[in-house]
Amino acid sequence: MTTHEVDVVVVGAGPTGLTAAGDLARAGRSVTVLERWPSVNPASRAFATMARTLEILDARGLAGGLLADAYRAPGVTIFGGARIDLTHLESPYRFVMVTPQTKVDAAVRSYAVSQGADIRRGVEVTGLDQDADGVTVTTDGNERWRARYVVGADGAHSTVRTLVGADFPGKTILSSIVLADVKLSRAPADEGLRVGSTRNTFAFLAPYSRRDAEGSWYRAMVWDRNHQVPDTESVTDDEIVSILAHAMNVDLGVLEVAWKSRFHCDERQVGRYRHGRVFLAGDAAHVHSPMGGQGMNTGIQDAVNLAWKIDAVLGGADDAVLDTYHDERHPIAKRVLFQSGLLARGVTLHPRPARALRNFLAPRLLRVPRLRDAVAGSFAGTTLRYRHRHGESPLVGTRATQILLTRGSVTELLGSPGFVLIRERSAALIDTGELAQAQRADSGPAVLVRPDGYIAWAGSAADRTAWQAVLARWTGSLRAAGGELQVGGAATADST
Repeated sequence: MTTHEVDVVVVGAGPTGLTAAGDLARAGRSVTVLERWPSVNPASRAFATMARTLEILDARGLAGGLLADAYRAPGVTIFGGARIDLTHLESPYRFVMVTPQTKVDAAVRSYAVSQGADIRRGVEVTGLDQDADGVTVTTDGNERWRARYVVGADGAHSTVRTLVGADFPGKTILSSIVLADVKLSRAPADEGLRVGSTRNTFAFLAPYSRRDAEGSWYRAMVWDRNHQVPDTESVTDDEIVSILAHAMNVDLGVLEVAWKSRFHCDERQVGRYRHGRVFLAGDAAHVHSPMGGQGMNTGIQDAVNLAWKIDAVLGGADDAVLDTYHDERHPIAKRVLFQSGLLARGVTLHPRPARALRNFLAPRLLRVPRLRDAVAGSFAGTTLRYRHRHGESPLVGTRATQILLTRGSVTELLGSPGFVLIRERSAALIDTGELAQAQRADSGPAVLVRPDGYIAWAGSAADRTAWQAVLARWTGSLRAAGGELQVGGAATADST
């Protein structure tokens, strides 16, 4: 039996696994991705990429190419004419990018390969054996991989989750949902994403940037309370056309159905994301309603949070840093489950009085600026934050990518792995060794930014002891030499 040795094995070559692999390889770690499917899956369930995920993709040089032929939806029209308005987001991406998941998969796959990750297809994991020093992964091809850590990103039916004995509690909330790509001769009047519903049906439409003289292509999701059948039952074009017309209360002129699939959705989440040296991420850790389009986005953000922490511990940081992956990401996914489930239950309300109240309240509440922006930020991921310690600045745990710099952007600086020190506007250049630094263009405080784009510390850049202590706690790689700070990792040019 052949044994391969690497720093990290990632199981699953979806967007979560590929993002983790790319980030680890970019940091100089040896990574192998094991994927049981022999070829790339041509199906594309996910289609919505949110603002926070676009910022992550931008830092890896991927957003521009994906946006070139994608549709940019400025909002989502839900029930009663209520609208989730994304045009006020504090982000360069004040929209949802609508493009097939296959394109996002291809982009992150190219990123992972370009950074040096080894992707192996047609390899199914059959065993995991942990010890004090690492994990031995056994596959069906009579091969073994020996790794320091394993990332299980192998989807809702995760083999890794089963092998570590993790429960996946939850329940099915909707069954017999149909996804399809449809060509319409009469596009909906509202710009952006649109939901239509009756007491017994709902339909969702997201426009692609594909059109010709005959019509435009959309991703459709439809559901009929009175037609609940197993996932294995085939979908007919007539079923899609009928539900669309009924739920939207208009004949949209379906010209063609190019792809269709029936599925059910569960709400489930593992109790722990860390199992020794094995970590669960993406759908292997949490699944929820497709309402809100959060699945792929939450998985990619899991990966970005986890990868730099594995790199830090491989570089000498305390093992406790890896515990913060669960501490930070589990509450976020729990919130996503709640939000997605709330939207699904809201769309499928059956009692007439409840539907009437929903249609009366929702549009009025979403016109209140403060509530409008809170809902939009949560939907887009831009206002989601991690907890900070007692005594720390309330900025700690918030996203840093919106901070204006005197030159360049935070996203550009995050294109290289490592922490970034952003000084106050009035602060002079500091000798920080190899630690990247920049300067604010606004009146905010100095901040230390983690590799995933979140603030680790805020205060005065002149207080070297404070930010050095935080840096050392996270990385374990700080050392004093003649009073100067020296930190391992790639550096970027100062922006002053």
